Amino acid sequence: MSIRFKQLGMALSAVALLSSCGGGGGSGSGGTPAPPVAGPTPAPPPPPPAAALCSLRDRQDWAAAQIKEWYLFPELLAADVNPDSFTTVKDYVDALTAPARAQGRDRFYTKVTSIAGDKEFLDTGATAGIGVRLATDVTARRVLIFEAYEGAPALAAGIDRGTEILGIGTSTASLIAVDSIIAAEGSAGITAALGPNTAGTTRVLRVRDTNGTTRDVTVTKADFALSPVSSRYGALILDDGGKKVGYVNLRGFIDPAEQPLRNAFAQFKAQAINEVIVDLRYNGGGTSAAAELLTNLLLGQRSTADVMNYRVHRASKSNLNFTRFFAPQPQSIASMKIAFIGTGSTASASEAAMNSVLPYMGAKAALIGSNTFGKPVGNSFFLDRPECDDRLAPINFATQNANKQGDYFDGLASRFQSTCAATDDISRPLGDPQEAMIKTALDFLAGRPCASPIGGSGITAQGVGKISAGELLTPAAPNAAQREMPGVF
Repeated sequence: MSIRFKQLGMALSAVALLSSCGGGGGSGSGGTPAPPVAGPTPAPPPPPPAAALCSLRDRQDWAAAQIKEWYLFPELLAADVNPDSFTTVKDYVDALTAPARAQGRDRFYTKVTSIAGDKEFLDTGATAGIGVRLATDVTARRVLIFEAYEGAPALAAGIDRGTEILGIGTSTASLIAVDSIIAAEGSAGITAALGPNTAGTTRVLRVRDTNGTTRDVTVTKADFALSPVSSRYGALILDDGGKKVGYVNLRGFIDPAEQPLRNAFAQFKAQAINEVIVDLRYNGGGTSAAAELLTNLLLGQRSTADVMNYRVHRASKSNLNFTRFFAPQPQSIASMKIAFIGTGSTASASEAAMNSVLPYMGAKAALIGSNTFGKPVGNSFFLDRPECDDRLAPINFATQNANKQGDYFDGLASRFQSTCAATDDISRPLGDPQEAMIKTALDFLAGRPCASPIGGSGITAQGVGKISAGELLTPAAPNAAQREMPGVF
């Protein structure tokens, strides 16, 4: 899973890029410089051809220079890695960061991506596909729909949460059973069978709906805007025995999340709600700004003198360290209790928001579900090389809460004073008060005891067997949407 905090300092990125790509300067002995020699001004040397500028070796050298300059754990970079041993920039970067990965500090967080692809998704939420979030149970050889997105082909065809995909083909005659695909190729075979995430790609799916009906459905992938807050269940007011509880389900921390979040909390504030369920069960992260907005909306009682979090860089970049203070918003509520729903797919910005709340809420904040992923690091800017469409995102900071706590590479469960284990009941819609995780969250808010605290990690789907956190279906080369919202197709 490769998830990260988004760019916060384009100016800083530009400085880093310029310093790496040009400039220089020699050393002199001091003294008086010689007078200039008269004569014609020489023509500047011609720029190198594009092929040389963006050759594999040139791109590898550029990436290595940036990583050595900015990487959060410089002491964990591999030495003597031969770039000639790798056929892609990605593989070379992965080799450089392998020691940190072995220690659980950089689980493929540092990456090279496409500038154009990242910008389109993070700015607008736009992607192409059938519009579902898929999970695989490799042991049982099953593929299930955990979520379906509004305005996308799958939901229009009646495919929604709880639907199981039984077969995939380019036509009814060519359908291959999911059981056979996984037996032969594992979960990677499902990604291949579904085809490229490009508009116009058509597949026939044999599905079994939650009522047991089996049918063949033709779906054509299309461009759609992946709303970070569902229009169906993203923001609800639940009734728990006469008590109003706010429920917000945030799919990802991308820029379009701001206004829906403000709208949701404006509703809560208008009805004097001070107990909230924040459902982040599949939220892989995104922008720091959106995470900080959520934290401010939850804790309107904090003052601008209260620390939200600290951002800490490597020793040589300690001048970039800074403190983020609370900034209550017009829509902020003063939460008295918060139930966060999380799983092994809850990561990065999601965890940062939770961690920022802990010093102020103590046992009044709970983690419901299972342990989170464990990513207390991020990248505060991108290093772009537009001529090669290369975007390098090295992890360059760690985040800590007001108590200077931030070393949760093993997940956040052990940092919460209150936790309740619960299964992900895909037989019920998200937002349903009877769905197992939401029901457990309501129990916590009401003071009702839960069956057991959180022990391990991962997503458990009730009735379909355990589906581990890594089994949200993610291809070997995920696009921007699949990195930020695991399992999206």
